[in-house]
Amino acid sequence: MSDIKQAVREKYGAIASSVTNAALNTGCCGPTACGCGDPISSNLYSDLETSSLPADAVTASLGCGNPTALLALEPGQTVLDLGSGGGIDVLLSAKRVGPTGKAYGLDMTDEMLALARENQRKAGATNVEFLKGTIEAIPLPDNSVDVIISNCVINLSSDKDAVLREAFRVLKPGGRFAVSDVVVRGEVPADIRRSMELWVGCIAGALEETDYAAKLTRAGFAEVTVEPWRIYKVDDARTFLTESGVDVDRLAPEVDGRFASAFVRARKPEAKNCCGPTCCA
Repeated sequence: MSDIKQAVREKYGAIASSVTNAALNTGCCGPTACGCGDPISSNLYSDLETSSLPADAVTASLGCGNPTALLALEPGQTVLDLGSGGGIDVLLSAKRVGPTGKAYGLDMTDEMLALARENQRKAGATNVEFLKGTIEAIPLPDNSVDVIISNCVINLSSDKDAVLREAFRVLKPGGRFAVSDVVVRGEVPADIRRSMELWVGCIAGALEETDYAAKLTRAGFAEVTVEPWRIYKVDDARTFLTESGVDVDRLAPEVDGRFASAFVRARKPEAKNCCGPTCCA
């Protein structure tokens, strides 16, 4: 296992283990004394959505968006959540696709899988299955999924090209890719980026937005869009960064507007029709 995978597994395993401790809230950066006002993970889901879910599924939500709101899920569809954590997006998807549909969650962390399965039990969700595995090697057949979602997880992978190739493989022709992720907007000096990663652990590995789109296109996707919607400001992290010994005023011009939560959408093209004695490639 790579050092990055091991670090991610340990971090999110610890978060899952801490969820039942009422003194902690969680956000994209991990457990904090209070998640109130977190500019990344706050106000992502409506009260109507969260009121019908187990409390631990909501507490363990570590994302930077609400991928289930990026497109209209339809009854009977099969949905896959890459890096499903405590299961909030899987459970929301399961409600939308209904009893004739299926919602898969994929995670590599045993503690998160145990938490997600307990949340599934509490929710009484029978059209849900949580799978153990990595997002670089999805344990599902080709052309088996209608929609892929993910919430602030793909950026953590050290091989994003493999993730996108696998997503393309398991999607049915015409299937949709609709994820929330963190992106970088333009060039950011390495030392500045490291300072921001102290504050927002989930931006580690984040792609520049045009690079994200290019990778999706190379994987075979069409109709690719990357839409930043929540822009991070250095003042959101002023207290934390100052306590960490960072000169915030020096940092601000290099950071403001450079990191963002983004909606990333794409589609796997429909299969081409056969056009003669031999089929078109």
